[in-house]
Amino acid sequence: MLLLPTVFFGLVVSSCKDNTETEVKTEKPNIIYILADDLGYGELGAYGQEKIETPHIDALAKNGMLFTQHYTGAPVCAPARYMLMTGKHSGHAYIRGNDEWNERGNVWNYKAVVLDSTLEGQRPIPSSTVLFPKLLKENGYTTGMVGKWGLGAPHTDAIPTKMGFDFFYGYNCQRQAHTYYPVHLYKNENRVHLNNDTIPPSKKLAEGADPNDPSNYKDYNLNDYTPDLMFDEMLGFISEHKENPFFFYWATPIPHNPIQAPQKWVDYYKEKFGKEKPYLGEIGYYPHQNPRAGYAAMISYLDENVGKLVEHLKKNGLYENTIIMFTSDNGVTYSGGTDGEFFDSSGIFGEEYGRGKGFVYEGGIRVPMIASWPNHIKPGSTTNHISAQYDLMATLLDLNNIENPNKTDGISFLPTLLGKENQSEHDFLFWEYPEYGGQVAIRMGDWKVIRQNLKNPKKEPTLELYDLSIDPEELNNIAHQNPEIIEKAANIFKDEHVDAEIERFRIPLIEDGLLSDAQD
Repeated sequence: MLLLPTVFFGLVVSSCKDNTETEVKTEKPNIIYILADDLGYGELGAYGQEKIETPHIDALAKNGMLFTQHYTGAPVCAPARYMLMTGKHSGHAYIRGNDEWNERGNVWNYKAVVLDSTLEGQRPIPSSTVLFPKLLKENGYTTGMVGKWGLGAPHTDAIPTKMGFDFFYGYNCQRQAHTYYPVHLYKNENRVHLNNDTIPPSKKLAEGADPNDPSNYKDYNLNDYTPDLMFDEMLGFISEHKENPFFFYWATPIPHNPIQAPQKWVDYYKEKFGKEKPYLGEIGYYPHQNPRAGYAAMISYLDENVGKLVEHLKKNGLYENTIIMFTSDNGVTYSGGTDGEFFDSSGIFGEEYGRGKGFVYEGGIRVPMIASWPNHIKPGSTTNHISAQYDLMATLLDLNNIENPNKTDGISFLPTLLGKENQSEHDFLFWEYPEYGGQVAIRMGDWKVIRQNLKNPKKEPTLELYDLSIDPEELNNIAHQNPEIIEKAANIFKDEHVDAEIERFRIPLIEDGLLSDAQD
């Protein structure tokens, strides 16, 4: 394990005056990890965004480091969060896709779930699973979380406060997060009821309602806006625990659909963008009279709160000793009235269905990543280091000289953060994703191999190879010109894949060994 520079923890130095030894004590850094939801690679100003304004997040990059080749572990919510927390890639993961645990009953009925908490939440991860917050907690950190969990239902052992967090406030269930005005959230292990009505996600405008009349959208903007509530709980946690080192996981649901944002920001972008066509809910979630303005408003609202967080840290004397990391769980979505093409949400990688969220092309898995730590991370720096969110566990344990008791797949990127020369590199990054037809991908240096349609009986499996150094948009398939690269990837797939424990996550073409044929 990498030894930390001596500025981090207690050390012994010699005094020049009397040649006696003096103990100099320094404290562990606080850690705040901000995980946006469905935020595209190109939706921040620091990554080239020109329409949506994000000055506070951009300031993190100006004062810290911007990663250009950072990846999520999966192109959708739950598996990405599992891999982030466990340090495992998807070939070894227990959760490899979204799993709503449907055998319990009508879990998609929003009103039924409100009335019956046993229908809430996703399939629980095993109670024996080691998440890195637990290891930090065992080594002196107080751990907290607000936002979206998605890794275990109420009444199971797979809730945040039983998996290593001292505090939790937010959505236990991903489906409940399909409204920002829900009937309840969770505080630790108990429901907290809010001053909102029961408005099922995907409720459309009343028949015959004028889509240009703002009053017809009143049902979609109620009283208690959960991002406000969660942000306040986070600041309260930080204030309460500022005397000791803390790790805080801000798993904000923004900007995941539905489009619901504070009116001041919607009005700001209405004036900026001008009149637009209302979104009527044709491809899911709630309607919105000004969908582009509403979507941009959500991101700028999040950015505003990042700025408030930084100010809170400064006010409490915590900023200088706090690492802040900002990233996203996967690429931009294609549904709910968002308009990725208008915003150029994925930069050069593409936003249309098949290229963003849910797919293992770069637009679905390459995500923004910014890290800031005054006096440790060089301001305004940029790195091309190839990394993944399943590296975070190794990085934070490395930072604190904590031994990992389990075999994981991540590599610490702490040397990169600190500008050191001894950064280890991945031989490959690995994705195995059983949804959207069944997909696998592997990146080896600049080579990227993709196979799709592995569970789609109506389509032939693809065999794709791209050289990202000259084709980052993944447009020129050169698989049949490079059989040796395909064979190398096939061997990695064979070595790294472990059969999924959960039936719905299995991909027969992998488990039957057919992917080892480099020529098919």
